[in-house]
Amino acid sequence: MNEFRVKGIGPAGTPIQAILTAKNKSEARLILERKGIRIEKLEQKREFNYYITTENKKKLTGKKQAFNAQELKDVFIKHGYKKVRVEMVLIDIKMKPPMQSILQFINLSSFMLNEDMTYEKILELLAESETNQTLKNTLKSVQNELKKGREGEEVFKQYEWVFGKFPAYMLGLATKSGNMAEVYQATAKYMERDFEYRKSLRQAFMMPLFTVVLMLGGVVFYLGWIFPATADMFIRFGYDVPTMTKATLVMSNYFVDNMWYMILGTLIPLLLFSLWFTTPKGAFYKDKWIVKIPILGELLHKTSIEIFFRVFGSIYSGAENNIETLRAASEACRNKWMENGVKEIAIPLMLRDGASLVPALGSSKVFNRTTLNRLKTGAETGNILASANQLARYYEQETTYKMKGVIMAIENIIWIIVAFVLILLTFVSSEIAFFQPKTPGMPI
Repeated sequence: MNEFRVKGIGPAGTPIQAILTAKNKSEARLILERKGIRIEKLEQKREFNYYITTENKKKLTGKKQAFNAQELKDVFIKHGYKKVRVEMVLIDIKMKPPMQSILQFINLSSFMLNEDMTYEKILELLAESETNQTLKNTLKSVQNELKKGREGEEVFKQYEWVFGKFPAYMLGLATKSGNMAEVYQATAKYMERDFEYRKSLRQAFMMPLFTVVLMLGGVVFYLGWIFPATADMFIRFGYDVPTMTKATLVMSNYFVDNMWYMILGTLIPLLLFSLWFTTPKGAFYKDKWIVKIPILGELLHKTSIEIFFRVFGSIYSGAENNIETLRAASEACRNKWMENGVKEIAIPLMLRDGASLVPALGSSKVFNRTTLNRLKTGAETGNILASANQLARYYEQETTYKMKGVIMAIENIIWIIVAFVLILLTFVSSEIAFFQPKTPGMPI
């Protein structure tokens, strides 16, 4: 989101000057036109580099946001600086801050809230000490917007691209919560577990896949070009090469002759599947298939259930039909199949048929039996919140320890495969290396 300043004529014919936020200038114009405002001047707040030379020849440089260069220059002159040069940053690419920076901001905010510091002062301190420019500017903007009296949920929602969808939702919710520190702690815990989930996926799928691809590339290069260069020499001289060498050459020649067909036949389906997985339907089936993978799929499913109930427990208000809580938890759980089950089956059952929470979640068929039994016990004792928090803690402990073992087992399997391939290549190479052809005149 960008900030714009407009000067124009209002519907009643009176001159107005206002600040608004929008994704781009076109959206800002559209918003103003809908309100019946005739635009005379529309300026976007941008980054400017400033260069100041003080009276004692000291040079000061830095970056500031402003609506135009002259306005910023006038501010410095007003503060007593005479030699001032201001230039607009030509390439103003706003990169999303790293997750560690956002997590640090949330943890520090939680700590200072527990120390009874005001939220305004916390934002001011953290903005000044923040090194990431995007997050720094965002915190300053949030502070200014809250000062003007805007709702926290509305303010943080416009910075979803910075904080992430669910953290922005939680931070906005915290501004009207009776216990901001507790909400911030819950948000930090969610982000940590979300990070662990994505890290587990990378370790379980991406790293082994990368290793296998590199290994196959090396094998193909060796068998396709290096090995034939030696073996073909014996064949050209009419020698009868060993059986394994002959079979390897046949395979090598077949691959070289059909190389592009095999490469394209592999890459095109993979590319198409990758693109399909980015669509809503593709993401649904990808997450549905992932949980069916033996052992690993079950752990990933339990991790998603853990995140679901961690979020659920953080914002649950005690109402049996807390629809917004279910919707937010399903969107945060990192599994489109589970999200779809909750949104398309459980929530409609609760709204349309008046079903209670546990039977509705059971009908979605995205939660395992252990989860539903524990929730049922909580519903019978009148404490769903305690059951949700217990499930989150239990699955965190279980998946953390088991996932390490599974990832280690996958790594060991990959190394066994690599070792097997290397041994196989060694046998093939040693056969041709020890091959001794009969020289002319030698007895057969």
